[in-house]
Amino acid sequence: MMPFGGMAARLQRDRLRAEGVGQHNNAIKYLSQDYEALKQECIESGTLFRDPQFPAGPSALGFKELGPHSSKTRGVEWKRPSELVDDPQFIVGGATRTDICQGALGDCWLLAAIGSLTLNEELLHRVVPHGQSFQEDYAGIFHFQIWQFGEWVDVVVDDQLPTKDGELLFVHSAECTEFWSALLEKAYAKLNGCYEALSGGSTTEGFEDFTGGVAEMYDLKRPPRNMGHIIRKALERGSLLGCSIDITSAFDMEAVTFKKLVKGHAYSVTAFRDVNYRGQQEQLIRVRNPWGQVEWTGAWSDGSSEWDNIDPGDREELQLKMEDGEFWMSFRDFMREFSRLEICNLTPDALTKDELSRWHTQVFEGTWRRGSSAGGCRNHPATFWINPQFKIKLLEEDDDPGDDEMACSFLVALMQKHRRRERRVGGDMHTIGFAVYEVPEEAQGSQNVHLKKDFFLRNQSRARSETFINLREVSNQIRLPPGEYIVVPSTFEPHKEADFVLRVFTEKQSDTAELDEEISADLADEEEITEDDIEDGFKNMFQQLAGEDMEISVFELRTILNRVIARHKDLKTDGFSLDSCRNMVNLMDKDGSARLGLVEFQILWNKIRSWLTIFRQHDLDKSGTMSSYEMRMALESAGFKLNNKLHQVVVARYADADMGVDFDNFVCCLVKLEAMFRFFHSMDPEGTGTAVMNLSEWLLLTMCG
Repeated sequence: MMPFGGMAARLQRDRLRAEGVGQHNNAIKYLSQDYEALKQECIESGTLFRDPQFPAGPSALGFKELGPHSSKTRGVEWKRPSELVDDPQFIVGGATRTDICQGALGDCWLLAAIGSLTLNEELLHRVVPHGQSFQEDYAGIFHFQIWQFGEWVDVVVDDQLPTKDGELLFVHSAECTEFWSALLEKAYAKLNGCYEALSGGSTTEGFEDFTGGVAEMYDLKRPPRNMGHIIRKALERGSLLGCSIDITSAFDMEAVTFKKLVKGHAYSVTAFRDVNYRGQQEQLIRVRNPWGQVEWTGAWSDGSSEWDNIDPGDREELQLKMEDGEFWMSFRDFMREFSRLEICNLTPDALTKDELSRWHTQVFEGTWRRGSSAGGCRNHPATFWINPQFKIKLLEEDDDPGDDEMACSFLVALMQKHRRRERRVGGDMHTIGFAVYEVPEEAQGSQNVHLKKDFFLRNQSRARSETFINLREVSNQIRLPPGEYIVVPSTFEPHKEADFVLRVFTEKQSDTAELDEEISADLADEEEITEDDIEDGFKNMFQQLAGEDMEISVFELRTILNRVIARHKDLKTDGFSLDSCRNMVNLMDKDGSARLGLVEFQILWNKIRSWLTIFRQHDLDKSGTMSSYEMRMALESAGFKLNNKLHQVVVARYADADMGVDFDNFVCCLVKLEAMFRFFHSMDPEGTGTAVMNLSEWLLLTMCG
């Protein structure tokens, strides 16, 4: 069962999130390290900061290729910038591309993202806070803000950096005197456990962690019909757009084409315009080479003859806003020359310019847990329905549909959490994806319903992720008519455990929420029976066990239950434990004697018989145990509706290693649920949904349970 500490931490985190902690202006202090307080301590004590949470040493480098005994880490020394150069600088003349030169680590994806960040000063300074230097109040401590799975975190690092032969091992600036990029890389390594965890990845991953945005990737050799419309809308929203030409071999890397485009190199798209050219509309796109040089030489390039054939006012306006390395080309040429387009859609909190139209954003946290919510993809109909479900209510059609069909645009992005960190212990990315279904009529307008297996057997999905893939995030832009839909995120195989973030971006206002059962219990009124109602045979059995005092203790209850259950050969059980019998006595004991009288025992026995009937109904394969999925439906038959988090707790507490639940555990679960519901109702007689108790009552409740 989840320990109280873990449960308390989870509840505390939920409360803080509701108060706005984790938003950019109120970032979470990573590992509870407070930059200002730590810096002040160092200044007052006259010492340079040494980070106890990410000590400079072998474990910070890696576990395999950069492991403690690998050739790559032999001779590595950790040095502060002042030990490497006479006058170290944090940042000089603003951040530029030449501040980011790759070292002996395969994290070019991260560096390309940092490079794109230098093109937008506002975004850069959210990640690299102002006021840091090696001159004023220097204490060997720096901090950066990085977006992680729906929250901004403030990461503190010391400035001890790995070096070899007196030079930085990893990221460095061209002049080797600026250190902001090396320290940002270190902060990112700390978040992911070590430097080696950063090896290999996609630029979009970095894009997102530095903006909190959501990325989409398009293959320009197989583009959607409305690619131009998608680019235009992305630019209107202030999204970051990157494009590149795929390389087919190592020789291609940074090879320059006949018309001066560089293969395997990241460009950015900065504008999209229509012009009247020789009496016809021509679509133009503006592209920027972050090198600040090497420009396209084809049609619409600087000084080409096409400019002579458009309105002089348009020409002046379009050419006036050009920077070095920036060039126009026709959209047709762009689609032919480039292979791939990446769009990082910024969330509303990343945009301060009011004239930019914004996505409406919803963020949900979820978990796949073996036995309760890790159902796998639609190829596994027996378990697919147990995956978390999220409802989207699309209210309005797009203003500018982009084609004839009136529909609502939305983007679904599913991201698995903390998987880089798992590499050290042999884990990696799961294969993930999602499916979108139309909500059935009977469930419309309600959040308190979790759609069951039959629904998914009878209904086809309306949309889905293009593929299940082992990337950190899979995202798709989808267009559907107004209405209510559910998104079901899943791993490809069932039983794969992970935490995830599901983000839904809609062009127009929409309602989005997790579909979950409302917690409730349909508790029958307590049975009113007297000794006269009890059969003689039952009385005799009770008398034999209870002895002269005519009351059954916890130990006697255990004996009688195990004797009776042993007669039912179709049930698998390892017998009732003393703990579970204690819970039963607590539930039924009306006079506080900690023992059961004849009437109390008869009522308990009636409950157990009705639960046995339910158990047999839901033990579909007649194995004598229920699977944890069958357990969910059995609890509902017994009158208990629980939400996803509670099902996770129930499975963790009552299922065995093979996700089976035997009869004694099923009974224990029902006894515990009934006892807890009845206790709550007694503390909340008005039915407000909130109970107030003092410390003594709380301890009595939890210690008895």
